[in-house]
Amino acid sequence: MDNIHQTKAVSPKKENLPCIAPLLATVEETPQTISAEVQGQFPKWLNGSLLRTGPGKFEFGKDKYNHWFDGMALLHQFRMEKGTVTYRSKFLQSDTYKANSVQNRIVISEFGTLALPDPCRSVFERFMSKFELPAMTDNTSVNYVQYKGDYYLSSETNFMNKVDIETLEKTEKVDWSKLIAVNGATAHPHYDPDGTAYNMGNSYGPYGSCYNIIRVPPEKVDVGDTIHGAQVICSIASTERFKPSYYHSFGMTKNYIIFIEQPLKISLWKMITSKIRGKAFLDGISWEPQSNTRFHVVNKHTGQLLPGMYCTKPFVTFHQINAFEDEDCVVIDLCCQDNERSLELYQLQNLRKAGEELDQVYNSVATSFPRRFVLPLQVSLNAPEGENLSPLSYSSASVVKQADGKIWCSYENLHPENLEQVGSIEFPQINYGQFCGKKYRFFYGCGFRHLVGDSLVKVDVVNKTLKVWREDDFYPSEPVFVPVPGSSEEDGGVILSVVITPNQDKSNFLLVLDAKNFEELGRAEVPVQMPYGFHGTFIAT
Repeated sequence: MDNIHQTKAVSPKKENLPCIAPLLATVEETPQTISAEVQGQFPKWLNGSLLRTGPGKFEFGKDKYNHWFDGMALLHQFRMEKGTVTYRSKFLQSDTYKANSVQNRIVISEFGTLALPDPCRSVFERFMSKFELPAMTDNTSVNYVQYKGDYYLSSETNFMNKVDIETLEKTEKVDWSKLIAVNGATAHPHYDPDGTAYNMGNSYGPYGSCYNIIRVPPEKVDVGDTIHGAQVICSIASTERFKPSYYHSFGMTKNYIIFIEQPLKISLWKMITSKIRGKAFLDGISWEPQSNTRFHVVNKHTGQLLPGMYCTKPFVTFHQINAFEDEDCVVIDLCCQDNERSLELYQLQNLRKAGEELDQVYNSVATSFPRRFVLPLQVSLNAPEGENLSPLSYSSASVVKQADGKIWCSYENLHPENLEQVGSIEFPQINYGQFCGKKYRFFYGCGFRHLVGDSLVKVDVVNKTLKVWREDDFYPSEPVFVPVPGSSEEDGGVILSVVITPNQDKSNFLLVLDAKNFEELGRAEVPVQMPYGFHGTFIAT
């Protein structure tokens, strides 16, 4: 089913990568607000806070975390007001953070680190503790999410931590599983213009696992309301009952939710027995490319799953870019990898390597390509086999009905052929408020010519061109688009990104770019060490 447009871009092997170990080291928090030194200009209209989160503490006492995802959540706040910028940071006071701090060791297991039994307990107690189900961490370090006007820190477990976005203090711990029949939810929900939120979470039972689409209403019933009123609007049975797919995000258009069931599998048995086997949760996730990737399309108003079985070659996606409807099709754009080594390779011992060993790690990680798939919403039983059923003249993505009735989808590359100039593209962002779920032209992301982002890119998905911002020895975070008030232009606004360096003689800074021409408007330097983080959001004031 290969089409010419599906020729794989091959990234050249990298050599002599600089060591980035200081970007993955424990730092001190900066709880008191400090002023940043502004060079250039921050637009006077840009008033609000950029909030970011990511790991910032990688050991307790003699115990060290193994994986980048394991570090304790550090919350960052850059406040912009009339051209001035201030900064502060605080560690999330999760129950996990507090328990580890009190005992000065790792008490609760994380994604890639198994907590060992208390050495002060008896041999028998330590032996018996292996048969207890592992406690679930509430170290919610992945993203800020919004429900009913409140902000929560989220990862992918059943816990979220509600935070005061002014003080960065945790105000409440919320357990999804107490309010709705799911065992967790993603850290990448989607939002309708009225504030209705949609998310996805797994549920596990004696008959297997389901992927559940969750709807959270936009308004509170009372002041203390959190995610009350959340409903599962559709449950999709896992193709393999006890080996559901891992997923990090999903797609949404005006009328549909698109869930990607990929051959990155979670062994429920391995998860349950991780303590007995002395293994971390990471050990229970495996790449199984003998399975194809499937798209499930659900009407978000009725909760009905569309009957078509949309399949494609095995790939892994962590972040979707955007999705929209056109000519009775759903178009979904994703950052895709053709194999899955990232979860395993992003262990801290790998990220902190230097010289040839670091080059080897980078050259083992799968490249992430932006790709487009087209899913016709109605494929009739008499549709001809072997012909392209996509009506979209502007996309070379094809859709072919096979003899077994499956609908085989082949992608279109959204990047120019010279993608190697930026490496992989990840952490995609769009002008979400105006273009989520709609036909669009631009997305922004990080270029990865290293194991963390080393450039910012603007991708024109219509003309397949790139604009790039890069500075040697500096590593930018996920770009956040902020629109100019009143602008209806898709790229009428600015890009914010926190840019950090392992070089002790240089300062980390908040960067502001003109989203149109991708040129620097200003930077706000902060004399504070910061680790490389995950996701964030801008909140206007």
